[in-house]
Amino acid sequence: MKMGKKILVTGSMGQIGTELVRYLRKIYGSESVIASGRRIKEDSSIAEEGPFELLDVTDPGQIAAVINNKRVDTIYHLASILSAKGEKDPQMLWEINMNGLLNVFEAARPQGCSIFFPSSVAVFGPGSPKDKTPQDTITRPITVYGIAKVTGEMLCDYYHLKYGLDIRSMRYPGIISNAALPGGGTTDYAVEIFYDALREGKHNCPLQENTQLDFIYMPDALEGAVKLMEADPSKLKHRNAFNVTAFSITPKQLYLEVQKHIPEFTITYEVDPVKQAIADSWPNSLDDSAARTEWDWNPQYGFEMMTTDMLNVLTAKLS
Repeated sequence: MKMGKKILVTGSMGQIGTELVRYLRKIYGSESVIASGRRIKEDSSIAEEGPFELLDVTDPGQIAAVINNKRVDTIYHLASILSAKGEKDPQMLWEINMNGLLNVFEAARPQGCSIFFPSSVAVFGPGSPKDKTPQDTITRPITVYGIAKVTGEMLCDYYHLKYGLDIRSMRYPGIISNAALPGGGTTDYAVEIFYDALREGKHNCPLQENTQLDFIYMPDALEGAVKLMEADPSKLKHRNAFNVTAFSITPKQLYLEVQKHIPEFTITYEVDPVKQAIADSWPNSLDDSAARTEWDWNPQYGFEMMTTDMLNVLTAKLS
């Protein structure tokens, strides 16, 4: 167990936050990792497993108070509204995703905190190369979520260059988790399909069957975040924000892989025009060679291995 850090996780009740808090506590110790959120979810035990603070990232004073009172030196800033949900309320997304990030930076600046910022594949748009999208390329997204992420990346660079804050970031693709349910993202189908297969034997997919997108399994997403934050800064040419991916798949491919384990499983397609338009603007696949070169990004779970593990874990969970 590594000691010495005092870590704050914002948005700890979300899909990534729920698992990241537990992952960090295993590494650094329960008392060293402070979970936070605007409220405590009834179905979450995060607040009972270690320190927890009620924290609204739109309130700069609250953030500063927690950082100062708890002597925080590292922040994993996860509080945000996701892509599809954000299109329904762009103003709320901007307030939380963009102003919340600025508030965290300003509160962290006097203390010199290190910060992890999860960017997204959503920074890319129709003008970006679709296949093996480079680390450095045009980023002109068509969603308010993507616009906030691009702006966030630039703000990360600004606070690093102007104030010397150690800010690091990854562009997450779709994340598949066997623990927390998704909450309003374009790639949610890739989690929901497993629950539907086990519970009902059928899934109604909101994306067209050949919509190709990148994904990673949650264990790799967690390990990657910590590995990036622990990396030697002298080796980080990009720092913010690294492309990362593990596999690129379509809904049809995922369905067929699940069907190998559950032969009676069926799928239908009822396309959500908002989600489909978002997915169509994103890359088919990412080039993550910069992350592999600069800090040894190396995901352990491929497509087939992820599918088997998801089904094994969820079968036990739902039985």
